[in-house]
Order: sequence, then C-alpha cells, then structure tokens
Amino acid sequence: MIVAYGVANLLQSVAAARTTVQHTFDPGLLLRLAGHRAYLVGLVCQVGGFVLAFLARRDLPLFLVQASVAAGLGVTAILGVLVLKWRLPVAEVVLLLLLFAGITALVLSARPAQSKPLGTAGMIALLVTLGVIAVLGFFAVRLRGAPGSVALGSLAGLAFSAAAVAARPLASAPTWDAFLADPLLYLLVGHSVVGQLLLGLAMQRGSTTAAVAAMDAAGAVPAAIIGLLLLNDKIWPGREWLAGVGFLVTLASVIGLTRYAEPQHHHAVAQETSRAVVAGKPLIGPQPTGSRLGGTEGPLPQPAAQLSQAASGPPQAASTGLRRPTTRS
Repeated sequence: MIVAYGVANLLQSVAAARTTVQHTFDPGLLLRLAGHRAYLVGLVCQVGGFVLAFLARRDLPLFLVQASVAAGLGVTAILGVLVLKWRLPVAEVVLLLLLFAGITALVLSARPAQSKPLGTAGMIALLVTLGVIAVLGFFAVRLRGAPGSVALGSLAGLAFSAAAVAARPLASAPTWDAFLADPLLYLLVGHSVVGQLLLGLAMQRGSTTAAVAAMDAAGAVPAAIIGLLLLNDKIWPGREWLAGVGFLVTLASVIGLTRYAEPQHHHAVAQETSRAVVAGKPLIGPQPTGSRLGGTEGPLPQPAAQLSQAASGPPQAASTGLRRPTTRS
C-alpha cells in the first residue's frame, strides 16, 4: 500500500507539472490530466493503494492506515533518488529513518478490531461535509500561489479523510449486495472524486510543500480522532503513548520529506523543459499568448522572455521560470 501510493505521488505530480494551470473548479482538469500516460499509470497505482488501504481498514484503526498512506511520500523520495537522480542529504536520510520508526510504533500499538456502524447521523454528516468541501473548493480555486496551495491541499485532505471514515465501516459489509446497497459506498466515491480534483488543483499551485503538508495533516488527524471516538479503533493497553508518539513522528517526517522533495522536482522538470526548448521542440501545453485573468483557464506561467532566456542562458535561468509542483495523498 505504501509503495503504491509512493509511485502514484511521483507519477501524478509529473503529469500535473505538465498541465495548464486551472483557475476554476472544473472537473475537466481530471480529463486533461488523464491525457498524460504518467498520470494514468499513477492513477492505477493509486487505485491499487486505495484498495489495499480499504481492505486494511476492515480491522486496523484509521490512525495506522492514514499514517501509512501519508508515508507513501517516503517511497516517493526514494524513487526520486533512484529514478530522477535526486540528491539524498543527511537530513533526508534521518527523516526516512524517523518515518520508518514512526510507522513501526503505530504497528506495535494498533489493536485490530472491526468498526462500529456509522449510523444515519454519521452518513448525513458525511453528505453535508461533501457539500461544504465542494463549495469551499469553488472559492479556494481562485487563490493563487502558496495560499491556494494550502487551501486546496487542506480541502483535499479533508475529502480523503472523510472517504477513509466512510470506508472503515463499509469494509465490514457482510455480502456484495450489502456493500453495493450501502450509502457509504457512494459517499466514499463522492469524497474521493472531489478530493482527487482538489489534489490536482493544489499540485498546480506554487508551494507544493505547503499543499502536501496541509493535505497530510487534514487527511490523517481528523480520521484518526473520529476512528478512536466513534468507529471502535483500538490501541493495545499501555501503548497509548507509543501510538501518539508514532503518529506525530510519522506526520512530521512526511512534512519534512515534502520540503526536501519539492526543489529537486522543480529542478528536474526545469531541466527537461530547457532541453526541449534548446532542441527546438514545443513545450507540452499551450504557449503564452497574453495575460491570464482570474476565473479563466490560462497557459503555463512562462513569458516569452523567459523562454528565450531558457534557450540561450545557463540551466539555472530555466529553473527560475518554472514553479511546478511535486506530489499527492
């Protein structure tokens, strides 16, 4: 599950970095992202990770499963080193070790138990939450730069967190008929689609570090609390401190890894774009033709002067003209 999410993070971020920045809450963005082979492969990996996480939620508490989903960023960092030749500073090695230690602590403290039913009130709350997230996303998409990254990332995390809450009791459905007839299934699908759209929008903004940090916190913390209070999530007696420390260490490590992964990803995308310009090949996506206004779909944020500088100047000049994002979760 962790590996599947890690691969999905890397591939989907590459596709988002090559897609025109979207300034409206338009589901068509998912179709444009689907035009990239990397995004489709990443989506398949994400679906595989989702299925494994869904099965894990049948017996395991949400604080463990959600932390494991967020820990996929550690796999993304390792793949970046192996595939994209990212540098591996000492601080990142320490963060990877802390991430492994945090997940280990959660595994040792988590006590398997089937979920309690969510009830009608819980389903209504999930439905209202879906509507609120969609409305907030409609307005948050107008924000640009770091504020837009944080807002959209937080909303995406809340949507994925709500999907996890719906999945925990749904995974205990006794038969396929009961599974397909359960309203939680459709709430799960609705939250997942909205979360995926918000994630794609957040990954296009300037500060991916802020976006992913906000998403991981908003995706893991509420689900963990609701699971412990309402869904019969259990901790082995005497290991409550271990669960708390493991959860905080895992979340802090994920946020730290996001900080190190972002600039290296920007540099890799910038170098590839610079090579394409020097070789006389057109950049992926529409070229700049004028100014962009809020609420309208515009081209990649690169003026013509920056393109000519990327073609004739040093590689560092090309990287400063690209503010492209990195990951998911």
